[in-house]
Formats: sequence, structure tokens, C-alpha cells
Amino acid sequence: MLTVFELAVRYQLYHALVLLALGAGLDHLQPPASIWAGWILFLGTVIFCGTLYLLSLSGARWWGIVTPIGGLALLAGWVCLAWSAWARIRAQ
Repeated sequence: MLTVFELAVRYQLYHALVLLALGAGLDHLQPPASIWAGWILFLGTVIFCGTLYLLSLSGARWWGIVTPIGGLALLAGWVCLAWSAWARIRAQ
């Protein structure tokens, strides 16, 4: 279970850094898509990492069923972020 916990910590760290960078560079992206990207990445991180933490600390394996929902949210957040950057480049 230590490996699962370490995976959660690693993903939380990466996405926290992305959210900080997104907040710092928000004026360089298209506003609606970048705001959506931030919220979706935040929720995805909470769900994905939170369920991994719960899985590793409690040993309740059924939390593994919820984890892919967070993973899909993370993917959707990255797509929104890419869309925001692409829309900004296209608008110039």
C-alpha cells in the first residue's frame, strides 16, 4: 500500500504545481476554458488522490472503483487546458 500512497503524493504534487502555474498565467490563456481547466483539475486531483489515500490508509479496496473517475477528470482538465492554450494561439 506504500506504493499506492506514493503514487497519490506524486500526482497531487504534479497537479498542485500545474494549478499554481495556471493561476499565475491565467491572463495568458482564454478565460472560460482556463477557468474550467482549473476547476476540473482541482476536482480530479481531489477525487483521484483522495481515493488513493483512502485506499492505502484504510485498506478498503472498493475505493479503487471511484479512482478512475478522478483520473478521467484529470484527463478532461488537461484537455481543457490544451484547448485554452490553443484558443489563445488561434486568437492572436
